[in-house]
Amino acid sequence: MQSLFDYSAETEDVVVRVAVSFLPEQSRSDDARWFWAYHVRIENHGDMAVKLLTRHWLITDGRGGQHHVDGEGVVGEQPYLQPGETHDYVSGCPLNTPTGRMEGIFRLMRDDDSIVNATIPRFPLVAPAIAR
Repeated sequence: MQSLFDYSAETEDVVVRVAVSFLPEQSRSDDARWFWAYHVRIENHGDMAVKLLTRHWLITDGRGGQHHVDGEGVVGEQPYLQPGETHDYVSGCPLNTPTGRMEGIFRLMRDDDSIVNATIPRFPLVAPAIAR
């Protein structure tokens, strides 16, 4: 059975998985606007609970322009994951080019106050060619 998630990274027993989808209905090539949705799953494979504190995204467009996004939690939440638990969320990314990529770091704190800087795997943002 094929996984929904195409990209994954593991850092100290925290696994981050990502699936990405191009959204043609929200994209306007005539206005140089392309839009993707991405689904992220955070998995706690460790033996201690973790709390997601912050996120850092590096978004790179097709021309090499970079945009950094930092903030608390994800989509307004700071999930607390017991061992074996997962947290899923969906968000979106607009670009002014039909290609690009995203990658980043989730900063999580374990119950013993140690920090895990979990890698968000790099994933491509690619609009399919549309025949005119």
